[in-house]
Amino acid sequence: MTSSNAAPKRFYKAATVEPQGDGWTIALDGRTIKSPTRGALTLPREALAEALAAEWNAQGERIDLTAMYLMRLANIAIDHAPDARDGMADEVARFCETDLICHIAEEPEDLIALEEEHWAHVREWAGEALGVNLVTTEGVRATPQPDASLEAAREYALSLDDFRLTGLVHACALYGSALLAMGVCEGLLTSEDAYEMSRLDEAYQAARWGEDEEAAAATAGKRVEAAALGRWFLGLAE
Repeated sequence: MTSSNAAPKRFYKAATVEPQGDGWTIALDGRTIKSPTRGALTLPREALAEALAAEWNAQGERIDLTAMYLMRLANIAIDHAPDARDGMADEVARFCETDLICHIAEEPEDLIALEEEHWAHVREWAGEALGVNLVTTEGVRATPQPDASLEAAREYALSLDDFRLTGLVHACALYGSALLAMGVCEGLLTSEDAYEMSRLDEAYQAARWGEDEEAAAATAGKRVEAAALGRWFLGLAE
Protein backbone atom coordinates (compact mmCIF):
# COMPACT_ATOMS: atom_id res chain seq x y z
CA MET A 1 0.00 0.00 0.00
CA THR A 2 1.15 3.55 -0.68
CA SER A 3 1.48 5.63 2.48
CA SER A 4 -0.15 9.05 2.53
CA ASN A 5 3.29 10.72 2.75
CA ALA A 6 4.66 8.81 -0.26
CA ALA A 7 1.56 9.27 -2.42
CA PRO A 8 1.91 11.93 -5.13
CA LYS A 9 0.32 15.29 -4.46
CA ARG A 10 -2.77 16.18 -6.43
CA PHE A 11 -1.57 18.38 -9.29
CA TYR A 12 -4.86 19.14 -11.03
CA LYS A 13 -8.15 20.83 -10.20
CA ALA A 14 -10.60 18.74 -12.18
CA ALA A 15 -10.83 15.64 -14.34
CA THR A 16 -13.13 15.83 -17.34
CA VAL A 17 -14.23 13.50 -20.13
CA GLU A 18 -13.33 14.31 -23.72
CA PRO A 19 -13.98 12.51 -27.03
CA GLN A 20 -10.92 10.81 -28.51
CA GLY A 21 -11.08 9.01 -31.84
CA ASP A 22 -13.84 6.40 -31.65
CA GLY A 23 -13.94 6.57 -27.85
CA TRP A 24 -13.44 8.78 -24.85
CA THR A 25 -10.56 9.83 -22.64
CA ILE A 26 -9.82 11.65 -19.38
CA ALA A 27 -8.28 15.12 -19.22
CA LEU A 28 -6.76 16.63 -16.09
CA ASP A 29 -7.15 20.40 -16.34
CA GLY A 30 -7.46 19.97 -20.08
CA ARG A 31 -4.43 17.69 -20.56
CA THR A 32 -5.27 14.14 -21.61
CA ILE A 33 -3.62 11.31 -19.69
CA LYS A 34 -1.91 8.21 -21.03
CA SER A 35 -1.48 4.62 -19.95
CA PRO A 36 1.75 3.51 -18.20
CA THR A 37 3.26 2.49 -21.57
CA ARG A 38 2.38 5.94 -22.89
CA GLY A 39 -0.47 4.59 -24.98
CA ALA A 40 -3.60 6.60 -25.59
CA LEU A 41 -6.10 6.14 -22.75
CA THR A 42 -9.04 5.55 -25.07
CA LEU A 43 -12.14 4.15 -23.39
CA PRO A 44 -14.92 2.52 -25.42
CA ARG A 45 -17.88 4.15 -23.69
CA GLU A 46 -18.58 7.58 -22.30
CA ALA A 47 -20.15 6.09 -19.17
CA LEU A 48 -16.91 4.27 -18.34
CA ALA A 49 -14.91 7.43 -18.94
CA GLU A 50 -17.22 9.30 -16.57
CA ALA A 51 -16.64 6.63 -13.92
CA LEU A 52 -12.86 6.98 -14.27
CA ALA A 53 -13.10 10.77 -14.14
CA ALA A 54 -15.07 10.41 -10.90
CA GLU A 55 -12.16 8.41 -9.43
CA TRP A 56 -9.75 11.21 -10.27
CA ASN A 57 -12.10 13.88 -8.92
CA ALA A 58 -12.57 11.94 -5.65
CA GLN A 59 -8.87 12.22 -4.80
CA GLY A 60 -7.86 14.43 -1.92
CA GLU A 61 -4.69 16.43 -1.38
CA ARG A 62 -2.67 13.35 -2.34
CA ILE A 63 -3.50 10.77 -5.00
CA ASP A 64 -4.21 7.30 -3.60
CA LEU A 65 -3.35 5.14 -6.58
CA THR A 66 -4.34 1.98 -4.71
CA ALA A 67 -7.93 3.22 -4.51
CA MET A 68 -8.19 3.88 -8.26
CA TYR A 69 -9.57 0.47 -9.21
CA LEU A 70 -11.05 1.52 -12.54
CA MET A 71 -7.89 3.27 -13.64
CA ARG A 72 -5.86 0.13 -12.96
CA LEU A 73 -8.32 -2.01 -14.93
CA ALA A 74 -8.23 0.45 -17.83
CA ASN A 75 -4.43 0.35 -17.89
CA ILE A 76 -4.50 -3.47 -17.99
CA ALA A 77 -7.12 -3.49 -20.75
CA ILE A 78 -5.09 -1.07 -22.86
CA ASP A 79 -1.49 -2.12 -22.18
CA HIS A 80 -1.72 -5.82 -21.33
CA ALA A 81 -4.89 -7.47 -22.64
CA PRO A 82 -4.35 -7.09 -26.42
CA ASP A 83 -1.27 -9.35 -26.35
CA ALA A 84 -2.46 -11.66 -23.54
CA ARG A 85 -5.96 -12.67 -24.59
CA ASP A 86 -5.21 -16.39 -24.95
CA GLY A 87 -3.55 -16.52 -21.53
CA MET A 88 -6.42 -14.60 -19.95
CA ALA A 89 -8.93 -17.02 -21.49
CA ASP A 90 -6.90 -19.94 -20.13
CA GLU A 91 -7.05 -18.33 -16.68
CA VAL A 92 -10.85 -18.18 -16.86
CA ALA A 93 -10.92 -21.88 -17.74
CA ARG A 94 -8.62 -22.66 -14.79
CA PHE A 95 -11.09 -20.99 -12.44
CA CYS A 96 -13.79 -23.25 -13.89
CA GLU A 97 -11.72 -26.29 -12.89
CA THR A 98 -12.04 -25.33 -9.20
CA ASP A 99 -15.04 -23.02 -9.34
CA LEU A 100 -16.17 -22.01 -5.85
CA ILE A 101 -19.87 -22.49 -6.51
CA CYS A 102 -19.28 -26.09 -7.59
CA HIS A 103 -17.81 -26.98 -4.17
CA ILE A 104 -20.78 -27.65 -1.92
CA ALA A 105 -20.30 -27.90 1.84
CA GLU A 106 -20.34 -31.42 3.28
CA GLU A 107 -22.26 -30.19 6.35
CA PRO A 108 -24.27 -28.79 8.08
CA GLU A 109 -27.52 -29.16 6.19
CA ASP A 110 -28.59 -25.54 6.55
CA LEU A 111 -25.32 -24.33 4.99
CA ILE A 112 -25.72 -26.80 2.13
CA ALA A 113 -29.26 -25.52 1.55
CA LEU A 114 -28.08 -21.90 1.68
CA GLU A 115 -25.37 -22.49 -0.90
CA GLU A 116 -27.67 -24.33 -3.28
CA GLU A 117 -30.33 -21.65 -2.90
CA HIS A 118 -27.88 -19.04 -4.16
CA TRP A 119 -25.57 -21.00 -6.45
CA ALA A 120 -27.65 -23.59 -8.32
CA HIS A 121 -29.41 -21.12 -10.60
CA VAL A 122 -26.07 -19.57 -11.62
CA ARG A 123 -24.68 -22.98 -12.59
CA GLU A 124 -27.85 -23.75 -14.54
CA TRP A 125 -27.73 -20.38 -16.30
CA ALA A 126 -24.08 -20.83 -17.30
CA GLY A 127 -24.86 -24.22 -18.80
CA GLU A 128 -27.92 -23.06 -20.71
CA ALA A 129 -26.66 -19.65 -21.83
CA LEU A 130 -22.96 -20.27 -22.37
CA GLY A 131 -22.52 -24.03 -22.61
CA VAL A 132 -20.37 -24.05 -19.48
CA ASN A 133 -21.82 -27.06 -17.67
CA LEU A 134 -19.79 -27.73 -14.53
CA VAL A 135 -20.28 -30.64 -12.13
CA THR A 136 -20.44 -30.21 -8.37
CA THR A 137 -18.43 -31.88 -5.64
CA GLU A 138 -18.39 -31.93 -1.84
CA GLY A 139 -16.08 -29.73 0.19
CA VAL A 140 -12.61 -29.07 -1.23
CA ARG A 141 -12.51 -32.41 -3.04
CA ALA A 142 -11.36 -31.90 -6.63
CA THR A 143 -13.34 -33.25 -9.54
CA PRO A 144 -12.52 -33.13 -13.27
CA GLN A 145 -14.67 -30.77 -15.30
CA PRO A 146 -15.85 -31.60 -18.84
CA ASP A 147 -13.34 -30.58 -21.52
CA ALA A 148 -16.19 -29.21 -23.64
CA SER A 149 -17.23 -26.89 -20.80
CA LEU A 150 -13.68 -25.64 -20.25
CA GLU A 151 -13.40 -24.95 -23.97
CA ALA A 152 -16.75 -23.15 -23.89
CA ALA A 153 -15.42 -20.96 -21.08
CA ARG A 154 -12.34 -20.12 -23.16
CA GLU A 155 -14.47 -19.32 -26.19
CA TYR A 156 -16.73 -17.10 -24.12
CA ALA A 157 -13.75 -15.22 -22.71
CA LEU A 158 -12.25 -14.72 -26.17
CA SER A 159 -15.60 -13.43 -27.48
CA LEU A 160 -15.29 -10.40 -25.20
CA ASP A 161 -13.50 -7.18 -26.03
CA ASP A 162 -10.33 -6.32 -24.11
CA PHE A 163 -12.16 -4.23 -21.51
CA ARG A 164 -14.80 -6.82 -20.68
CA LEU A 165 -12.21 -9.62 -20.72
CA THR A 166 -10.09 -7.66 -18.25
CA GLY A 167 -13.10 -7.25 -15.98
CA LEU A 168 -13.99 -10.93 -16.29
CA VAL A 169 -10.53 -12.14 -15.24
CA HIS A 170 -10.45 -9.69 -12.33
CA ALA A 171 -13.91 -10.86 -11.23
CA CYS A 172 -12.83 -14.52 -11.34
CA ALA A 173 -10.06 -13.77 -8.87
CA LEU A 174 -12.25 -11.64 -6.60
CA TYR A 175 -15.06 -14.19 -6.36
CA GLY A 176 -13.04 -17.39 -6.79
CA SER A 177 -15.63 -18.33 -9.39
CA ALA A 178 -15.68 -18.05 -13.16
CA LEU A 179 -19.42 -18.69 -13.19
CA LEU A 180 -20.17 -15.79 -10.85
CA ALA A 181 -17.83 -13.61 -12.91
CA MET A 182 -19.64 -14.56 -16.11
CA GLY A 183 -22.95 -13.82 -14.44
CA VAL A 184 -21.79 -10.31 -13.58
CA CYS A 185 -20.31 -9.77 -17.04
CA GLU A 186 -23.62 -10.76 -18.65
CA GLY A 187 -25.80 -8.76 -16.27
CA LEU A 188 -27.31 -11.75 -14.47
CA LEU A 189 -25.89 -10.56 -11.13
CA THR A 190 -24.58 -7.33 -9.70
CA SER A 191 -20.94 -7.40 -8.68
CA GLU A 192 -21.88 -6.72 -5.08
CA ASP A 193 -24.34 -9.63 -5.00
CA ALA A 194 -21.79 -11.94 -6.63
CA TYR A 195 -19.23 -11.10 -3.97
CA GLU A 196 -21.69 -11.79 -1.16
CA MET A 197 -22.58 -15.08 -2.83
CA SER A 198 -18.88 -15.96 -2.95
CA ARG A 199 -18.53 -15.61 0.81
CA LEU A 200 -21.60 -17.54 1.98
CA ASP A 201 -19.50 -20.04 3.92
CA GLU A 202 -17.41 -17.28 5.47
CA ALA A 203 -20.50 -15.31 6.48
CA TYR A 204 -22.13 -18.44 7.88
CA GLN A 205 -19.10 -19.18 10.07
CA ALA A 206 -18.84 -15.55 11.19
CA ALA A 207 -22.51 -15.55 12.23
CA ARG A 208 -21.92 -18.65 14.35
CA TRP A 209 -18.49 -17.94 15.82
CA GLY A 210 -17.87 -14.24 15.31
CA GLU A 211 -15.43 -12.40 13.05
CA ASP A 212 -12.07 -10.94 14.03
CA GLU A 213 -11.05 -7.41 13.09
CA GLU A 214 -8.55 -8.48 10.45
CA ALA A 215 -11.10 -10.63 8.62
CA ALA A 216 -13.71 -7.87 8.85
CA ALA A 217 -11.27 -5.35 7.39
CA ALA A 218 -10.41 -7.71 4.53
CA THR A 219 -14.10 -8.21 3.76
CA ALA A 220 -14.71 -4.46 3.80
CA GLY A 221 -11.86 -3.94 1.36
CA LYS A 222 -13.17 -6.59 -1.00
CA ARG A 223 -16.64 -5.04 -0.88
CA VAL A 224 -15.13 -1.76 -2.05
CA GLU A 225 -13.38 -3.64 -4.84
CA ALA A 226 -16.60 -5.42 -5.80
CA ALA A 227 -18.45 -2.11 -5.98
CA ALA A 228 -15.73 -0.69 -8.24
CA LEU A 229 -15.94 -3.74 -10.48
CA GLY A 230 -19.69 -3.17 -10.66
CA ARG A 231 -19.05 0.37 -11.90
CA TRP A 232 -16.64 -1.04 -14.49
CA PHE A 233 -19.22 -3.38 -16.00
CA LEU A 234 -21.98 -0.79 -15.72
CA GLY A 235 -19.79 1.66 -17.63
CA LEU A 236 -19.35 -0.94 -20.38
CA ALA A 237 -23.04 -1.83 -20.64
CA GLU A 238 -24.79 -1.29 -23.95
